[in-house]
Order: sequence, then structure tokens, then C-alpha cells
Amino acid sequence: ADVSNPKDLEKAVKQITESWEHLDILINSAGVVSAGLLSELSDEDIIQQINVNLTGLILLTKKALPLLQKSNEGAIMNISSGYGYIAMPFYSVYAATKAAVGQFSDAMRRELHQYPLHVMTVYPSATDTNMMKTADVGKMDSPEEVARLSVKGLINKDIEVILGGEERKKQIDLNFNDPKKMDEFAIANYEALEKRTQNHRSM
Repeated sequence: ADVSNPKDLEKAVKQITESWEHLDILINSAGVVSAGLLSELSDEDIIQQINVNLTGLILLTKKALPLLQKSNEGAIMNISSGYGYIAMPFYSVYAATKAAVGQFSDAMRRELHQYPLHVMTVYPSATDTNMMKTADVGKMDSPEEVARLSVKGLINKDIEVILGGEERKKQIDLNFNDPKKMDEFAIANYEALEKRTQNHRSM
């Protein structure tokens, strides 16, 4: 299905309703990326990133909610990105969509408190998937490791799973408490980031 197409989402939910009548877990993991200077991104790529990464996620959650609310131990797992916490040059639109995913999770967790539904967000670092084939990145996490840690977080009822180790958590703290320091880091690494992202497009 195309998660940016509401009719496809309705069809998927209809099939689940007819087959199972309820839903125990919804994992919102679809995502696309088009890296580059905002001034050079096509309008189509900007709109599609928002539609797939955010609008489709919200609409599918909305349409699946009646099924999830019938579960005795349901869960919604939203896949964000490390850029959802720390935005970097050349990923302005992508980072905006992924930051919004985290905010959406928080709102849903509080909005659905009366149901036995666990709502969580996963913040992966670079992961070795087709989405990253055009990015100039060295070491990446395996999809299996991301899945393992995500499921572990689900079992533990964690509301966030942040990949990237302690270094990533330190960067998040720095970005929150002293964002100008992260500005300095981005500026110092601007050329390297530009090289790494100049061909990164997976739409």
C-alpha cells in the first residue's frame, strides 16, 4: 500500500477488520528521504516526505484506532529517527517530519490513557536498509538490531528507544540544553555533511 494514499489506508484497515476484528500492534515504519539544501529540494519531494513520514502515519493511526482500542494489550510503535531529536543541515524537511512523529506519540499516549495501549517512539541511527543506499555513510546498525532493541523496549514498556549508544544520548542532552554548541558542531562538519548527503534520496 501507499501510506500517503488515504484510500490505501482504508483498504488495509478494512482487510484487518474483516480478518481479525481487532489489532494488537501498529508499527508505523514507512519513510522516505530527500536530502539537500531546502532551496534546492523539489516541491514534490518536500510534499511527499511530509505525506509519507507524517500525514500517512497520523491517518493510519486514526483509522486503526477502533481496532487497537479493542485489544487487551495493544501498542503503537512509531519509528522516528535520530534526526527527530537532532536536526542537521540538508535534512530540514526530513528532520521536521521525524520530530513531529515524537510529538504525535506523546500526544497519543496522553490522549489514549484510558485504554490498555502502550504508545512508544523509536529513534534509530543510520540503519542498513535500502533507504540508505545512496547515502555516504560508514558503519550502520543492522535492521535486525534495530528490531531487537525496539521489541525489547516494547516488552519493557519504554516510551522511547534511542539508538546510537551513550554518545547519542549526550548529543541529545547538549542539543536540548545548549543548542548553540550543536550549531557549532554542525558548522564545523558542514562540508562533510554536504558530501555525505549530496546523493541521498530514497523516494
